[in-house]
Amino acid sequence: MKDPTNPVCRTISTLLSRIGDKWTVLVVTSLGGGSRRFNELRREIPSVSQRMLTLTLRNLERDGLVSRTVTPTIPPRVDYELTDMGHSLLKPVTALADWALQHVEQIHAAQSRFDAAQDAREAA
Repeated sequence: MKDPTNPVCRTISTLLSRIGDKWTVLVVTSLGGGSRRFNELRREIPSVSQRMLTLTLRNLERDGLVSRTVTPTIPPRVDYELTDMGHSLLKPVTALADWALQHVEQIHAAQSRFDAAQDAREAA
C-alpha cells in the first residue's frame, strides 16, 4: 500500500482527495439535509462558483455519492441528493468538520508560532 504506483494506492489517494475537497465537504453536508436543486446549493454555499459546483456535483455523481434527477418540466427541474453511499459518508465528513471547528484556534496559534520561528531563522 505504500507504493504510490500501486493501482489500489492511486485509487485510494484519488478518492481521499475528492472526499477531502472543501467543496465536496460543503456539498455533502448541504445534501445531508435532503434533496436540493442547483440554485439552492449555490445559496447555501455562496462562496462556490457555478463552475466548481457543477464539477463537484458531476464528480460526486460519477463516484456514486450523489444522484441527479431530471424532471421534464419547462424549464427542466434538476434535483440532487445523497445516495445511500453518500449518506454513509455524511457521518465521517461531519465528524471531520466538527473536529476542524473545535481545533481551528489551536491550529492558527500553532501556525503563527511556526511562522514566527521561521521568520526569525530567516532573519538570522
